[in-house]
Amino acid sequence: MKTSWVSITGLSLTFLVAACSSDTKNTTPGAAGAGNGTAGAPAGTAGTGNGTAGSPTGTAGSGNGTAGSETGGSPGAGGAPGTAGSGNTAGTAPALPRLVTSAADAYWKTDGTVTEVTTGTADVTVGDTAGPTWEGFGGAFNEMGWKYLMMLSEADRAAALKLLFGDDGARFTWGRIPMGASDYAIMRYSLNETADDTAMANFSITQDKTLLIPYIKAAQAIRPGIHFWASPWTPPTWMKSAPFQSGNVSSPFDGGTMKSDDATLGAHAQYFVKFVQAYGTEGIKIEIVAPQNEPNFGQNYPSCLWATDTFVKFVGKFLGPTLKAASPDTKIMLGTMSNGDSGKDPAIVTAVLADATAKSFISMIGLQWGMSSTTAMAGAKASGLPMWQTEHKCGNYPWKPADYPNFNATTAPNDLAYGLESWKNLTLWIKAGVTAYSAWNMVLDTVGLGNDTTRVWPQNALLTVDTAAKKLNITPTYYVFRHLAQYVEPGAKVMPTTGGDALAFKNPDGKIVTVLYNSGAAKTGIVSAGGKMYSFPMPAAGWATVTSQ
Repeated sequence: MKTSWVSITGLSLTFLVAACSSDTKNTTPGAAGAGNGTAGAPAGTAGTGNGTAGSPTGTAGSGNGTAGSETGGSPGAGGAPGTAGSGNTAGTAPALPRLVTSAADAYWKTDGTVTEVTTGTADVTVGDTAGPTWEGFGGAFNEMGWKYLMMLSEADRAAALKLLFGDDGARFTWGRIPMGASDYAIMRYSLNETADDTAMANFSITQDKTLLIPYIKAAQAIRPGIHFWASPWTPPTWMKSAPFQSGNVSSPFDGGTMKSDDATLGAHAQYFVKFVQAYGTEGIKIEIVAPQNEPNFGQNYPSCLWATDTFVKFVGKFLGPTLKAASPDTKIMLGTMSNGDSGKDPAIVTAVLADATAKSFISMIGLQWGMSSTTAMAGAKASGLPMWQTEHKCGNYPWKPADYPNFNATTAPNDLAYGLESWKNLTLWIKAGVTAYSAWNMVLDTVGLGNDTTRVWPQNALLTVDTAAKKLNITPTYYVFRHLAQYVEPGAKVMPTTGGDALAFKNPDGKIVTVLYNSGAAKTGIVSAGGKMYSFPMPAAGWATVTSQ
């Protein structure tokens, strides 16, 4: 593996530029180590200016617990982050360079110059007709992400958080939170495993306080105004009926079908209310909830199948009215839909939107990468509701699709090829009309395995942690996201473009942000935006973000 050094805020970080290995036969992951040990007390109080979050200290444990077991070693509670400084909490973020470029071995270069010109042919022209209002970029919080961040030094951990949430980073404004275990949780759990507790008397977020909530609070310390939405991967196991997912290990958390009786659906609606309320007491406002992650995929990780009529009934008769009464500010996302090829998730979208009562509670539609085809997206687009892209493609696919790099069963590639794939997905979805876009795992280790007990799938992330060397790696895909997320403000208008491979936005201050990819040789690029033309140095096989005056 080749590495090069990148200096970020005075900190030396390794940057991966390793290529995929050749196609490798799947193998079943072995048992991971024991629990996570006890994290230490919180460190210090943040300073003034932007404020350095008081990152938790202490040593993270050595592993995940046995893969596929329903309970793993109990991780220690991470220390609470310190209070963010007073600098940019509500003030104006520092001015950004008008031009930033990225290419292999030359990421995030800000030394180029933008020049207004009156002659030349534009590579990209930004149109004048404003499209939808942009709501923001973000990523998913998962337990494994914080586990790996806790293996870093305090300084490196603070640098990672600033790269994701800081003004001199990607400025992510949305965070997705799992309700109970996701496929990147360190153990299988829900927030109430007491059978038939329809009153939710035993609801608890104790497990979330060990890793997930410290991760979220660390992000809040960097970006106090960050917004949150949430969805379950599985309801409590007593709310599901067998059969559960077959595979190397059978678990009632994996697969199964949501029960459709009124008592269960009513209890599940209360489960959502309890979650919103419990997180509220932690200072984490859940603004949006989605009923189920991928309701037509049963997997060998926490998951649940939903019949279409059960989904409609739950939204219209239980979740919608219950939230309206108990937490009226909490919105419902029709999501998160993923199984587009079979037509199963599009059928849920169609059925919910056809039911006047259920539709009245829906504020937006959440679509994951399996819904990217025109056919799968058709019902959502026709609804007139905002569409959100709720999970970015994670790359390195075990089913070995054509025209993709070879599958690597040993480690997540996190390479430039995945950076280009990520750019193609971002442009596809944004041009299709989504108004928000979520990365999947923001942070993983360099291997990238989750808690799937049967399918080996090392997945890419934006940042990775070398757990042996205790070093932070910045991936090419992080920079692709940052080219957009740092410059495009919530409230911007998506603008049309012609020519080239580009996206454009008009920020609330009137400045036009154009992000381009150049697949050819280095050249002088020209963008026409707002009636003016701007020239700038464009790298070979790389990206540029250009801002108008």
